Amino acid sequence: MTTPPALLLVGHGTRDDAGADAFRSFVADLGKRNPELAVAGGFIELSPPPLADAVAELVAAGVSRVAAVPLMLVSAGHAKGDIPAALAREKQRHSGLSYTYGRPLGPHPALLSVLERRLDEALGETRRTPADRADTMVLLVGRGSTDPDANAEVYKAARLLWEGRGYAGVETAFVSLAAPDVPAGLDRCRTLGARRVVVLPYFLFTGILPERVRQQTAGWAAANPETEVVSADVLGPTDELADLVLERYREAVGGDLRMNCDSCVYRIALPGFEDKVGLPQQPHYHPDDDGDGHSHSHGHGHGHGHGHVHAG
Repeated sequence: MTTPPALLLVGHGTRDDAGADAFRSFVADLGKRNPELAVAGGFIELSPPPLADAVAELVAAGVSRVAAVPLMLVSAGHAKGDIPAALAREKQRHSGLSYTYGRPLGPHPALLSVLERRLDEALGETRRTPADRADTMVLLVGRGSTDPDANAEVYKAARLLWEGRGYAGVETAFVSLAAPDVPAGLDRCRTLGARRVVVLPYFLFTGILPERVRQQTAGWAAANPETEVVSADVLGPTDELADLVLERYREAVGGDLRMNCDSCVYRIALPGFEDKVGLPQQPHYHPDDDGDGHSHSHGHGHGHGHGHVHAG
């Protein structure tokens, strides 16, 4: 019987130890749930283990075929450029290695169900009736990106979360790199007449940015006591997330990738981003890749090329 390709999970990385531990724990649990697969995971920056170490671990175990799944909610510059570039480097580094590359996780009905559960948990046992939902506005807060396509995916998730669930509305904000920010999003909810707002972080695991969302929410709530504001939790390592990763794995192995290119700034001239069309692949420098440490600055925009590298 042919050995199935290994599952390689690729994370962004975080300076928050709890967030990095959550990723590593999720990878380990996924391996235990699927003993028939070789499973490994690595980060493209900031946190150990770097992706190169995860690939080396698989190769040392005799793996020659890999299906890589980005453990990311939206297809921003890292998923479009950095991870394919890193995989290409690993193919050059390890003779005989081949790979396929899956797509990011969201928005997906399974994750929308988890978001709904996080909202119910935030509202509490006594406030889960249809009337309570009708009085509740949700502010879905994404990471934020210099890629408009990635930001648009967060808006799509917000709209899908709103449809059919009975909330007064679902607005969108970002914690970095894109507008509106969290205070501006809460201002909008108040202007629209919200009496209660649940701030819902659109993040897989805890980390510096989700904590920043919580702090900014608390600051706004203290300055606006007339509006009830509640903070919800991140998605977390749920069964739904594990099942979705396996779904993305099977897509990659089967070649059913369905990459979204309709509004990609590297293919389509979008207003204000015309200079990005046709740019060559330009992944930014990753110090983790050559052992120089884990420091990295996000003070610049990412000028990634967009080759949609799926297989090697």
